[in-house]
Amino acid sequence: MSIDIPGMGTADWLGALDNLDLLAAPVAASLTAVAEREPDLAAQAVVAAIDPEFADTDAMTARYAMDLRLSCNCVLVAGKREGQERIAAAVVRATAKADVNHVIKRLLNVRKASFWPQERAVEASGMEYGGITPVGVPEGWRLLLDTRVVEGFAVIGSGLRSSKLALPGELLARLPGAEVVEGLATE
Repeated sequence: MSIDIPGMGTADWLGALDNLDLLAAPVAASLTAVAEREPDLAAQAVVAAIDPEFADTDAMTARYAMDLRLSCNCVLVAGKREGQERIAAAVVRATAKADVNHVIKRLLNVRKASFWPQERAVEASGMEYGGITPVGVPEGWRLLLDTRVVEGFAVIGSGLRSSKLALPGELLARLPGAEVVEGLATE
């Protein structure tokens, strides 16, 4: 059964918990764990299969007539301090940019913060590049959410380029270790 959510466009959205095969393994495991703690909230998560050629935000929102303001990006950022690498998954609305050079750098308490190279991001997350998502990030990583991400619905990666996950921002805020950060994103 297809689910209709305003602004979600023409993709065929289905209940995510009933379609875990459309999610990368760490994402499916994390969503299942959330469902055990927060069944009503997790039940609102939906997933849609998409053409992987349109997985990037701008292409996806255009191809599937989706409201860009619903879409969120998850970027992996790292820096070192005292020989230890500190990693964060930062989530911002697609209409904004993560403030890596000020806010994330300060939160990680590092001198320099940089986006992780594609190869490392894929290997460490267990997700495909272009589908990396905050749901299912490894323990030990900081999970930073801009305040605007936790308001309303958020369309995020599914861990795969061949689908997208949409869920209430409140669910993101209840992920293990999630930190809602004022000013994480700049317009």
